[in-house]
Amino acid sequence: MQALKQRPQARVLIIGGGINGVGTFRDLALQGVDVALVERGDYCQGASGASSHMIHGGIRYLENGEFRLVRESVVERNRLLRIAPHYVKPLQTTIPIFSTFSGVLSAPLRFLTHKQQGKPKERGAFLIKLGLSLYDSFSRDGGSVPRHQFRGRKRALAELPHLNPGIKYAATYFDASVHNPERLTLDVLQDGEKAGLGTAGQTNATARASNYLSLQSMKPGAAATGGPATGSTVQLRDELTGEVFDFTADVIVNTTGAWVDLTNEAMGAASRFMGGTKGSHIVLDHPGLLEACRGREIFFEHTDGRIVLIYPMGDRVLVGTTDVDADMGQDAVCTDGEIDYFLDLIGHVFPDIPVERGQIVYTFSGVRPLPRHEATQPGFVSRDYRIERREAEAGAVVLSLVGGKWTTFRALAEHMTNDVLAELGMERKVSTAKLAIGGGAGFPDDEAGVQKWIKAHMSAGRNADRTAVLLTRYGTRAGEVMRYLDAGPDRLLHSTHELSVRELEFMAANEQVGHLADVLIRRTSLAFRGLVTGELLHEMADVLAGPLGWDAATTAAEIRAAQDVLERFHRVQIHSLVA
Repeated sequence: MQALKQRPQARVLIIGGGINGVGTFRDLALQGVDVALVERGDYCQGASGASSHMIHGGIRYLENGEFRLVRESVVERNRLLRIAPHYVKPLQTTIPIFSTFSGVLSAPLRFLTHKQQGKPKERGAFLIKLGLSLYDSFSRDGGSVPRHQFRGRKRALAELPHLNPGIKYAATYFDASVHNPERLTLDVLQDGEKAGLGTAGQTNATARASNYLSLQSMKPGAAATGGPATGSTVQLRDELTGEVFDFTADVIVNTTGAWVDLTNEAMGAASRFMGGTKGSHIVLDHPGLLEACRGREIFFEHTDGRIVLIYPMGDRVLVGTTDVDADMGQDAVCTDGEIDYFLDLIGHVFPDIPVERGQIVYTFSGVRPLPRHEATQPGFVSRDYRIERREAEAGAVVLSLVGGKWTTFRALAEHMTNDVLAELGMERKVSTAKLAIGGGAGFPDDEAGVQKWIKAHMSAGRNADRTAVLLTRYGTRAGEVMRYLDAGPDRLLHSTHELSVRELEFMAANEQVGHLADVLIRRTSLAFRGLVTGELLHEMADVLAGPLGWDAATTAAEIRAAQDVLERFHRVQIHSLVA
């Protein structure tokens, strides 16, 4: 924040700190562009943090005729498996199939009209086989996953005995998952910051980013004194202190997702690009369901025609997702009706495994940044992206991103960066196609390598379990964290074995923590896994109070605010200790 205030200008200002904005920030920084990024909340707090945790080619987009997007998605999936192996992992996926030829007649009409014709009909084995064969063909170029396989009922139930016995076939293929999307976003951000770090430190850095900094308006007239002659000046607000200041840039990149139109309106040029849909998920602590999945994602079409999924995330099971038009005037939360829907679909796939609401440890919901789609049904809205350009009256060029998804963030950022470079009259210097991301550099290739790395980084005060937690959380950047931990006396928190006092201090010093909830939800997976307790809230807040300068009143307010966020947005009830 201080670096942006001390030098309130840059060639490029990116508004929005989701994965697409952060990816563009990194790419521009690597090209030597003077770039700044601001995010009104925390990084990866919006749709980027509410994803299905999948890195996938999007087999269902074939039915929409989005062959370019599928091809790009498969290529990017394979690429992320190589350049971000610490967070992106292969995911074996099984589709239970209940018929042979269902949907053969209606599929061409859906393809041509992007509308459901009559009552939804699930896709049968013939259509799924056709789609998976085409999907495999897109993976041939640099592919690193096996081709799909079909199983008859008997063999399918032998592999997954808890599946609905009414299935006729099961198709299995490979995609990928991202286990820590929030931390991957931070890695991408920090790569960008390091690429633009000036010799005199952050003050002269050519890549600066701050969360909790919102755009309020675009100032009319010429650029501020000292700013670029062709630029525009916007007003930014520090969401932690309320302070307002001006910032000037030649090019403004709007990557605020579903809020793109509202951001453009704040800059004095309302647009009608967006028509986001809400997607919700639940996380279950259910050993029986976890075992039934056998480490696979179960990806299928529910009886209403929606594509849904069930799959293991560590020791939890993630179930999603819905796809309904979003009301941007309301908070995106998982409703009772959506939970009923999830419990119903689990019963459809695994009829002999009872699931109760009490086994839900976390819920989350986000608004997909989809283009305005009028009468098109949400499931048929394009998941592709485009970039809209306009020239602001005040002088800057504004580029607005419409669409985009997790899997293609690197390619999208490359596209956006090329457009920005063209506006600035610059050329690309570096490709990100093979450039390892953050803690993915030098990450072990297999489990034997992981165990070797853990053994090599253990110490007298750090056993194998603690070392494994750090490697999972940071990738090979854990080495940097460990040097910080070993530089002074440290101890694990009493309320969890997954965090220590000095690790929290490291996060406060290096990861732009603004609120207690940031650590619970986006710097760790404690909230996602349902491990937040009243004791943990108080202990973490007390440790963070020192490095973040919180007095007793602020510390108490942070505990209350974290409780409120967990309850309102994630349906997590925390019985806090008396402050």
